[in-house]
Amino acid sequence: MIIKNQKSKIKNCKNCLIFAALVILSGCQQPEDLTPPVARLGFNSITANFVNETTGEFYGEFTAQTLENSNELVIVIPFYYPESSTNEVTQAMLSKMRVRANLDDNVTISPSLLYMDFTKDNVITVTNESKKKIQYTIRADVRKSNAAYIEDFSIPVYGLSGIINETTRAISLPAFPSEEPVLAEYRLSHHATISPDPSQVAFEYIDEVEFTVTAHDGVTKNVYSVKQYIAPKTELGMRLGSARIMFEKRLNADLGITTPHLTGGIAVTENHVILNTRGEKSIFIDAKTGNIAGEFDLGDVKGNLTNFYTTSDRAGNVVICNLAQSDGNFKVWRLKDMDGTTELFIDWSENTTDIIGRKISIQGNLDEDAIITAPLFPTTTRFARWVVVDGELTSPTPEIITIGGFSNWANHCDIVYTSASNVNSDYFVAGYANTGSQTTESLGWVNGATNQIRHKLTPIEVNFVPNSVDYIEFNNAKYVAFNFINGFPWGGADDVWLLDVTTDAQFSGSTQSRNCAAVVWEAERNKYGPRAIQAAPDNENQTGDLAMTVSPDGYYLFLYFMFTNGYVVGVQFDCIDM
Repeated sequence: MIIKNQKSKIKNCKNCLIFAALVILSGCQQPEDLTPPVARLGFNSITANFVNETTGEFYGEFTAQTLENSNELVIVIPFYYPESSTNEVTQAMLSKMRVRANLDDNVTISPSLLYMDFTKDNVITVTNESKKKIQYTIRADVRKSNAAYIEDFSIPVYGLSGIINETTRAISLPAFPSEEPVLAEYRLSHHATISPDPSQVAFEYIDEVEFTVTAHDGVTKNVYSVKQYIAPKTELGMRLGSARIMFEKRLNADLGITTPHLTGGIAVTENHVILNTRGEKSIFIDAKTGNIAGEFDLGDVKGNLTNFYTTSDRAGNVVICNLAQSDGNFKVWRLKDMDGTTELFIDWSENTTDIIGRKISIQGNLDEDAIITAPLFPTTTRFARWVVVDGELTSPTPEIITIGGFSNWANHCDIVYTSASNVNSDYFVAGYANTGSQTTESLGWVNGATNQIRHKLTPIEVNFVPNSVDYIEFNNAKYVAFNFINGFPWGGADDVWLLDVTTDAQFSGSTQSRNCAAVVWEAERNKYGPRAIQAAPDNENQTGDLAMTVSPDGYYLFLYFMFTNGYVVGVQFDCIDM
């Protein structure tokens, strides 16, 4: 209804109040002789994407000349697609592209937009609200990137990451205990170059060192300065607002994991995230970029119910477990590095009553002290607990613990301790059971000395499934992350929460209504599940996983999460007092 900021052409109105009332009663109908005060383009945006891709929208540029009724509109398309690849955009890719426009009310475009051949110019006629017809020529401009940024800078020999201030182009390195020149590693904007190359030329960084980054277009340049500096930390915990999505990768299209429903666990090392796919080779990706870094064949450990789930300890040791169907055959294998082989670590043959292996968690370091937990299924609140002391498993037979004050879980539960050595320390449990009309649980905080629930969030609605939890300490604060999943079309979920549990003062509320005061970060709901990917199989098993780790220098907290048939995502937080 275009009434505001317009002059009515109705003259000699004897009663303006009556006219106003009539306008209100007329709903969205407007007088035919009302005209907009100024001529406009008639459309607010125009986008294009390749016909075989569900992501990667390219936007038309509304230049100053366009706004002055120039007849040319440019769709900017990257030289490489995806931009992180070396796959040049071809004429065949440009020959048929899907095109969409966001139109103003009462505006039409002729011919109708659907597909365009961007190997040539395309002419459209826009009829605006005033019935004025304007012709535009739309063409594609394949451009090399003008991004010239250092996105990550580190000293691997000391495990230190630089702190990048993009406003000043200054990178501060936490001071390291040597005055010897060292080599650095870095990540630049896609296809940019750096001079001099700090991965080839060693510097001390005691005095400021300058690097010039040149974009792929060969024209755009930025100069960065790098110097050692003791960066101040926040008083406690992370810097609020520091969350940065490092990568978001589709399991199928980006990482080539095409077998549905089988990716159910992740493990994290300092440099990699390992994606366990049951019965197939495991893929590991770069922990900062999400790009594929390699794969390894598990040999005899590979099988649909054999390499069923994977996780890691705080030192990056990877473990893989099978799914034991109440048959006394639960096994856990250990993988110390990506180039090594699996070694049998736990062989529990006495269990003949419970299903075990859907989840297993480790708090601590398997080379030092650690507590290992694995929930028992189905319809139970019991879990198995193993203890590692000075790098040795105290017994292959676990202690069986029963949680009090928490409803039974069915096929979805995860448990993690807050201590690597104290079995009486508190722990967290995320569990779910579809009990029909009975409400189900979500996240519980358990008193480790009594194994009774200390606090818990309001039970989540039926069919919204929490199934993973992790706990970590960062800059003297304590954090818990957990997920909840909706694998069927019953409503919205597919979410991850990060909660500050340094104290229990704010540990209350509901995941359903999203009102827990302890939450310091939340993933964008439904953005990373399979429903965000066109034609992806639904997450029928309602599975996923998450893990957290802290950088060796203590400045960064990393959260990784994955939804089966959906995305794997890496998020970075920091504690830099800026």
